[in-house]
Amino acid sequence: MAKILIVEDETDIRELISYTLTFSGFEVVGASNGEEGLELAAAENFDLILLDVRMPRLTGYDACKQLRQMERTKETPIVFLSAKGQEDDMEAGIAAGADRYILKPFAPAALVEEINQVLATRSVERDV
Repeated sequence: MAKILIVEDETDIRELISYTLTFSGFEVVGASNGEEGLELAAAENFDLILLDVRMPRLTGYDACKQLRQMERTKETPIVFLSAKGQEDDMEAGIAAGADRYILKPFAPAALVEEINQVLATRSVERDV
């Protein structure tokens, strides 16, 4: 069972994502801001990290950059979930180190499919 960290400041969205992923068989841990997400990522191993872009204390972009510099998380897949859908926003997310950028609103089944694709890709990369 893959363990996923959700870093999202909107409680309702974080709970919806958590419920969706738990129902799909994932172990889920939630954080309400970028700083809390970094602390959890430094303390625990995660198979994937979901990040919102706009959050208090530390933006998703900044959190992603820091996660890519940490030994524990430098290879962990990172996926942005954001309502910021301009091409510049998406390019900034990928430039910060994210593997994917998913726009809100999203269909729960589509989110699970994207996560499974990212995890499968990472697994193949590790095996090579």
